[in-house]
Amino acid sequence: MSVLVLVVEDEPDVARIITGYLDREGLRTVRAENGQIALDLHHQLQPDIVLLDVKIPKLDGYEVLAAIRRRGDTPVIMVTALDEDLDKLQALRIGADDYIVKPFNPLEVVARVKAVLRRAMGRSDIAVLRVGPLEIDLTAHAVAVEGDDSRVRIDLTATEFRILSHMARQPTRVFSRADLIDACLPEGNTLERTIDTHASNIRRKLHAAGTDDFFESIRGVGYRLSTIP
Repeated sequence: MSVLVLVVEDEPDVARIITGYLDREGLRTVRAENGQIALDLHHQLQPDIVLLDVKIPKLDGYEVLAAIRRRGDTPVIMVTALDEDLDKLQALRIGADDYIVKPFNPLEVVARVKAVLRRAMGRSDIAVLRVGPLEIDLTAHAVAVEGDDSRVRIDLTATEFRILSHMARQPTRVFSRADLIDACLPEGNTLERTIDTHASNIRRKLHAAGTDDFFESIRGVGYRLSTIP
C-alpha cells in the first residue's frame, strides 16, 4: 500500500493544490480542516507523515504537533505563513521534522515530503547500534537506555532519531553543526540553531531516561556522544 499523507489545512484551495500534487506522485492523501479532526484521523488512520498548517481552527498546529509527539514519532512537516526564525524554532522545539513557509511552490512541498519520508524510512545493513548505555534499533527506529536493572524506551522524532543514530555510528567523533545539517537535514536553508534545538531535545530526553552528560555540547565546535563511563 502506498504512503498516506495527512494534510492538515483549513484553506480549501491550498489543500486542493497540495493534495493534487501529492496524489500525482502516487501518495495517498487525507485532509483535515481543523486540529481536532487532524488528531482523530491521526489516531484512526496512523498516517506515514503529517503536513500540518500552524494556523488552523479548534486546536492550532503547535497543539496538534505536541499531541502527535505524545503518541509517537510520526514525521511532521509544519507549514507556516510567518517567515520568522522564532516561529520555525518553536515548531522544531516541540518536535517538528521540517517546516515550509507560505507562499510555497507545490513541487517543493512534494520534495520535502519525500525527503522526510526517505529519512524516516531509511534502512541500514547494521540492525542495532550500541553506544554506552544506548541501544539504537535502526530497523524499528527505536532507542532505549540500558541500566543495571532497567530498560527505558526514549521517544524521539524522526529527525532526532536520525541525528542520534548518525552520531552513534562514529561515537568518538565531534560533529559540527554543519556536519549534522549536511547528513541529517540536507534540504532547504536550515539554520545552525535548528541543530541546537534538536540537540537540546535529545539531551533533555536522554537526561529524563537517566543518561546525564552522555550527549555533550562542545563550545564553539558542535556535539559528541560521551562513551566514557
